[in-house]
Amino acid sequence: MNAQRLAGGRLHLHHGPIDVVLKGDGPADQVAAAEDAAARRFATILDELVAELPLLRAPQPGPPLAGAVAQRMAAGCAPFARQGIFVTAMAAVAGAVADELLATMRAAAPGLSRAFVNDGGDIAVFVAPGAVLDVALAADTTGRMEGALRVTPESGIGGIATSGRHGRSFSLGIADAVTVVARDAATADAAATLLANAVDVASPAITRVPAESLDPDSDLGTRLVTTQIDALTEDEIAAALAQGAALAARWIAQGHILGAALRLAGAARVLGADLPLLLGTSP
Repeated sequence: MNAQRLAGGRLHLHHGPIDVVLKGDGPADQVAAAEDAAARRFATILDELVAELPLLRAPQPGPPLAGAVAQRMAAGCAPFARQGIFVTAMAAVAGAVADELLATMRAAAPGLSRAFVNDGGDIAVFVAPGAVLDVALAADTTGRMEGALRVTPESGIGGIATSGRHGRSFSLGIADAVTVVARDAATADAAATLLANAVDVASPAITRVPAESLDPDSDLGTRLVTTQIDALTEDEIAAALAQGAALAARWIAQGHILGAALRLAGAARVLGADLPLLLGTSP
């Protein structure tokens, strides 16, 4: 495991494929305790996940999982798996890692005023009464920023996740990016992945191949993943966004997520009107 101090008081932790940046605010002794606890917990996570990897790659719901992060992954996917949607626990891995580290920080340092853990763009956040946290929002999964989200204790936001066809994982859909806010990062991560899959339309402009042809170990197996999109018509863009937005609206109404922003080819749909989504502003 590698640890590195970054500008702005952030701490970068890296171990194999897991790469997180975290920060706590508060009294110096509380920040130090939070960082130390997070670093010690981080060092154990990869081995725990590897030990259960076959089960984590299996469709949910599945057999009970042993590790704390694995259990968070399954819990994040559960609301959607119960609706008959194909999802494996891996859809929530980054968010679950972020949740676990944030919980560790808070347990070790109850005096923190705010904290975040960013695992590759999937972020667990905590804001104490009287504090606020502004989080930049990505226009797509390449890192281009387009706005900000203000997190307050009243917002109920504990997790923010972004997924899309340009990200680290394969996508069944065509979204440039889908950002989801939820009460925890694991749920936000799973929902963002599935909503990005749902932003889709049948079009000759879209090229798809079986996931296993790109990665024999992919948990998506023979399912077709998007590899290229040529020019889409305005009607195709609108139809794809409408399909994803309908699913997001259902999950908001069911209480599984708090809000979502879906983006495709310069167009966007934002749902969750009571949330302080500040798209189009500078973070």
